[in-house]
Amino acid sequence: MRVRESALRLKRFEVEEKAQKVRDLQHMINEFEQMANDLERQIEAEEERTGVRDRSHFAYSTFARSAFQRRENLMASVQDLRERLENAVTERDEATAELEQVDAGFYRDEDRQREDAKETQAETR
Repeated sequence: MRVRESALRLKRFEVEEKAQKVRDLQHMINEFEQMANDLERQIEAEEERTGVRDRSHFAYSTFARSAFQRRENLMASVQDLRERLENAVTERDEATAELEQVDAGFYRDEDRQREDAKETQAETR
């Protein structure tokens, strides 16, 4: 019985760990998107200030160019994180389904043991 209880606890821990990973990835994606939006606003402000919007123009702002590159890097990271998030969600959902199966089996076995104990108790009377 103890083995099943510890296996159930372990499975619950695994599900919670995978759920936390999903939450962490979602948080990172939101943070990166916010930083990319901030950079976009900074780029627009710099282009407005200098009056040069063509990135290939020789007078294009160095600050805007580097901010654009940082923004592109962030968006590439966001794309990578989204792929990792999809995998993490799948893993979490699979672990949750496994937990439900183990949990249902655990309680079914407990009920069966109680019934057996009641029958044994009734037979000894």
